[in-house]
Amino acid sequence: MPREHVAQVFRQQAVACARLDSPLYAALLERVAEDIEEGGPCRDAVRGYEDSSVHDGLPLRFLGGVHALALTGRAGRLAAHYPSTGGVFSPEFPDAAWPAFREAVAAEQAWVREWLTRPPQTNEVGRANLLLAGLLATVPAAQRPVRLFELGSSAGLNLRAEQFRYTAGDFAWGPVDSPVTLADAWSGELPEWLLAGAARHQALRIVERRGCDPCPIDPLSADGALALRAYVWPDQRARMERLDGALRIAAKVPATVEAAGAAEFLSAVELEHGTTTVVWHSVMRQYVSEAEWAQVERELERLAASAGEDAGFAYLAFEPRQADGAFGFWLSQRVGRGPERLLATARPHGLPARWPGTAE
Repeated sequence: MPREHVAQVFRQQAVACARLDSPLYAALLERVAEDIEEGGPCRDAVRGYEDSSVHDGLPLRFLGGVHALALTGRAGRLAAHYPSTGGVFSPEFPDAAWPAFREAVAAEQAWVREWLTRPPQTNEVGRANLLLAGLLATVPAAQRPVRLFELGSSAGLNLRAEQFRYTAGDFAWGPVDSPVTLADAWSGELPEWLLAGAARHQALRIVERRGCDPCPIDPLSADGALALRAYVWPDQRARMERLDGALRIAAKVPATVEAAGAAEFLSAVELEHGTTTVVWHSVMRQYVSEAEWAQVERELERLAASAGEDAGFAYLAFEPRQADGAFGFWLSQRVGRGPERLLATARPHGLPARWPGTAE
């Protein structure tokens, strides 16, 4: 029952979108699933992808392609329903966008199918909230030079994480004039390790920013910026505003993202005296095969084994996992050969974060 299977994949993503505060996409995905079952234009668009699982990101690829149509003016009727393009969406009428959405899919089959070949790369700026917090807690001394390496970087926006401003109640860290502000970054009481790290570092001295991705995006190109915007959910304006600010920072703060797999990239990384080398990643592990990830872990162990007081090494990850008896998205930290620590948990887009001792 391939048609019913792929429809179910879209329904699973609808549930996730509803949980993550996108009623527009939750409603549209339910209608897409029905259209697939009924043999409509959405069925034609996903033909050949019947064996996809929810982990393949097929619904996100599909939605990204259609969003790109609205962003480029190729789907004007749909754009009128997308807040990201100046349109209006009312949760009271969640199905209002469906006729225009279906019309766009029917008219632009080749466009949508081409987007299905692309990996969904949101390069979610909100996840910098966890990564930066971990970095503050990891770098041992003020003004210690940091070399930052990111796996699955997409466009490398989070390689500029210290350029963003983070606020939570009376807490604030980062440039006051940053075009990216992650407001209400933490819920409940802030952890002592974060407060201590923020007090230790009025700023961070990042001397190298490099990342890798199998299909890197150039954030300074028109096509790259379109791809990043297309993967933001159109009824989540705050995310779009953060992305726009991060693109402005990317134009001023250089970073390099290589077209390479994670294991290949790490194999060329060596520690340097007088610096702390940090490897981090966020919500990318699911896209890497078990065989390659085993190689990644060997490279991480190699770097940890070569770390010393004068050449530090740390590993930070914000990924989904089982912890405290429940599934969630967790920030983990390893410094040198030390044990793994779970520092905080957050929603998949990184906001707000909380430390384990604080109730949601």
